[in-house]
Amino acid sequence: MTTTWHNWSRAQTAHPQAFVQPATEAELVGVVRDAAARGLHVKTVGAGHSFTPAAVTDGVLVNLDNLTGLVHVDKDAMEVTFLAGTRLRDIPGLLRPHGLALANQGDVDPQSLAGALSTSTHGTGVGFTGFAGMVRGLRIVTADGVVHDAGPGDPLFECGRVSIGALGVLTQVRMAVVDTFILSAVEKAEPLGPVVENFTALAHGVDHLEYYWFPGTSVAHVKRNTRHPLSDRDNVPGSVPRWKSVIDDELVSNAAYGAMCRVMSVAPKTTGFFNRVSAGALAQREYADVAHDVFVSKRRVRFNEMEYSVPLADAPEVLAEVHRAIDACGIPVGFPIEVRATAADDVPLSTAKGRESCYIAAHRYHRDDYREFFRVLEPILVAAGGRPHWGKHHTLGFAELSAVHEDLTTVAALRSQVDPDGMFRNPYVDRVFGLD
Repeated sequence: MTTTWHNWSRAQTAHPQAFVQPATEAELVGVVRDAAARGLHVKTVGAGHSFTPAAVTDGVLVNLDNLTGLVHVDKDAMEVTFLAGTRLRDIPGLLRPHGLALANQGDVDPQSLAGALSTSTHGTGVGFTGFAGMVRGLRIVTADGVVHDAGPGDPLFECGRVSIGALGVLTQVRMAVVDTFILSAVEKAEPLGPVVENFTALAHGVDHLEYYWFPGTSVAHVKRNTRHPLSDRDNVPGSVPRWKSVIDDELVSNAAYGAMCRVMSVAPKTTGFFNRVSAGALAQREYADVAHDVFVSKRRVRFNEMEYSVPLADAPEVLAEVHRAIDACGIPVGFPIEVRATAADDVPLSTAKGRESCYIAAHRYHRDDYREFFRVLEPILVAAGGRPHWGKHHTLGFAELSAVHEDLTTVAALRSQVDPDGMFRNPYVDRVFGLD
């Protein structure tokens, strides 16, 4: 029986013949083998937080929400194995009793671990990679229903960490972890010009750096996070009081901001005014807390997003051009630009492979047409050698992607080998791997 599925932003819709939630790896193997026998496509979905049609299928849509939790903790190796459907928001609670944490985290956490890996999701901090760079092993079910334990040197490990679900379905992931730590955070408004001009140096000057900019304003909301061992708890600022967090993070950043977005959507001429209000209302504060509670922000206002990584060394020039283009385009955009940085990694199809990276993310309120705005910025980012986040809007195909991902042909060949009948194909996979 056909069902209807939408992603979080409602930009993608699918009508799969079946929506299944296997509770064991054996059940998942049965789903894959049954789909093969019936000639059906299979795609996997977690939170639906990808903006691209990565999970869209007319066949079987597999949700891994029943494949969650810890499998094994190895404190000697500082590695932890998770079931692949585990949501990022649940990982801190699973690791805390063991005195462990992930080394880095993005700014939102509803995603499944499998989805975050497969799309090259990341946080910020030039000393730290994205999620895929933390993987030490994985289990994956391929189109023939075979379960593979894959580690370094195995093509399914090397290419399966970031593959937009084109090689199979992840069931377990072994991740490197660190001791639980604290982040002390300084969040304040600063003049935009110096932040842009010095972004590369600023990113190297603190453990974790990011900034937000509302179009039409001259200030950057800069967030600097510094790492401390748990033993430093008495030597850093306190956490944000619950009442203040409710005001800053719920009432101002979500409820009030959501109301402003609804007004801007129907009355675009108010955008400049509301952007100035938003820029002035963002919290200016210093505090400290366990890392996950500092890394992650609550995002309840829906949007669509495009994000590209560019070489960190080139960030000031690229950012200046992006800011100029936005100011000149005349499109009323009420969502901020977000800018982050990460370390290089060695993962095929990672957006940070082989280079320290600056990530530039553009957003549009979900009720507004994002395409016109993203068309303004995408050529700038592509010209700068940009690599698109696999879970966020972009228009590139195999030829353009091959120019910035030297491993794309290798991953495409492996995809043909392990999925010769195209079980895990969909139009997005076809576009990325040159099958359309």
